[in-house]
Amino acid sequence: MAIKAAQVKELREMTGVGMMDAKKALVETDGDMDKAVDVLREKGMAKAAKKADAVAAEGMTYVAEAGNKAAIIELNSQTDFVAGNKEFNDLLHTVAQLIVDNEPADVEAALALDVEGQSLNELIIHTTQVTGEKITLRRFQIVEKQDGQTLAAYSHMGGRISSIVLLDGADEATAKDIAMHVAAINPKYLSSQNVPADELAHEKDVLMHAEDLEGKPENIKEKMVEGRLHKYLAEISLNDQPFVKGDGKETVSAFVESKGGKVVDFVRYEVGEGMEKAENDFAAEVAAQMG
Repeated sequence: MAIKAAQVKELREMTGVGMMDAKKALVETDGDMDKAVDVLREKGMAKAAKKADAVAAEGMTYVAEAGNKAAIIELNSQTDFVAGNKEFNDLLHTVAQLIVDNEPADVEAALALDVEGQSLNELIIHTTQVTGEKITLRRFQIVEKQDGQTLAAYSHMGGRISSIVLLDGADEATAKDIAMHVAAINPKYLSSQNVPADELAHEKDVLMHAEDLEGKPENIKEKMVEGRLHKYLAEISLNDQPFVKGDGKETVSAFVESKGGKVVDFVRYEVGEGMEKAENDFAAEVAAQMG
């Protein structure tokens, strides 16, 4: 199949490899982006950390707090210009506060909430008409703390990224530090125990086929792969990551423990993350149904 320049550009941005290497990997995998990343990784040319979903939308994230609860939301617009104007920001704050106060079950239920005699959906439509751009509530999540727990939020890059962290024990300053770490470092899981078995198996398979391991005895290869797998898990698991404000040696879990606490949960939203993949999956599903 013909490889488009846009595909090569996307793969280069994801992996940091050169143009010809990106094109060769795409040709080898018939344009499959995920498989192309794996091929480059097997050749030692790309890292898993860069294999991330493309950000494909504008808008803002925001966290509203009320009592022992916090709600994190993502509100999308078509351009960053509209995302920065007063109408959009007023709506952003209204939506977040409405959600944390009412705890709707899902986006559909949130859109049906009453706002001074009109539904939230009608308010969003009105703001869309004022700004001239389509505005949508993409997602939200509510986090509630229990007695003895600490909740904190952090926003980064002017609201492009927001996070919430829940700790057992510790204090608000510690929770705020971990929320900042989550926003900056972007862990995928709370701990290595939370990594799905299929993802772990896939990563191990990629590592086993690394070019620099070719020809090595199986027992040596296994030990090297286990070491690399341990490093990979430490990179994607919050508790095992080096604390961003520390000296690089202290893990997040160790830092929180030193403050008398334990990380229970976290949520991180970045504007547009995963949208392109979701759209591609939907398109593939429709194509399959059409035969």
